[in-house]
Amino acid sequence: MIELIIKNYLQEKLDVPVGFKTRNDTEEYIVLGKTGTSSTDHINSATFFIQSYSTSKLNACELNEKVKEVMKDLVQLKEITKVSLNTDYDYTDLSLKKERYQAIFDIGFF
Repeated sequence: MIELIIKNYLQEKLDVPVGFKTRNDTEEYIVLGKTGTSSTDHINSATFFIQSYSTSKLNACELNEKVKEVMKDLVQLKEITKVSLNTDYDYTDLSLKKERYQAIFDIGFF
């Protein structure tokens, strides 16, 4: 399952918790999710969001930069064929009143 591959990879590379839901037990963490998939000639592609939560806008931005840096090497995993950053931006979570940045990645996989 591609979601678990990416979650485990990020958990190994980053020094903050990584999961699929927002948290109340820690100030700084990563939330990821898949927004869609497609398949062409037996090669799958998925779009993922990776949200960086932190205590300030600057810290969320810095965590987002770390995410973008470690995601460059995701392609070294045997299941991954391509990783490209689609976009990233400030995405403050107004409902939780937490600072957050979001990066969108297009990922090819087997």
